[in-house]
Amino acid sequence: MHKHFCAHFWEQQGLEQGLQKGRLEGETSLLERQFIKRFGALTEETRARLRASSSEQRQLWAERIFDALNLEDVFIDD
Repeated sequence: MHKHFCAHFWEQQGLEQGLQKGRLEGETSLLERQFIKRFGALTEETRARLRASSSEQRQLWAERIFDALNLEDVFIDD
């Protein structure tokens, strides 16, 4: 019973980590496409900043894109 529980626990952990990674990649991809549509081509520095950011930061940027006149406005105070 103990072995089964441990195996199930690790399977569940792996699944949760995979789902989290998928969500983060999806957020990054969507925000990148929105930035390009709104502001044009992105620098590699901006792409790296997106990849390195937290989910909370991406959500804030996603809200700011509606009022921003340029990409710098999205990143203001960061």
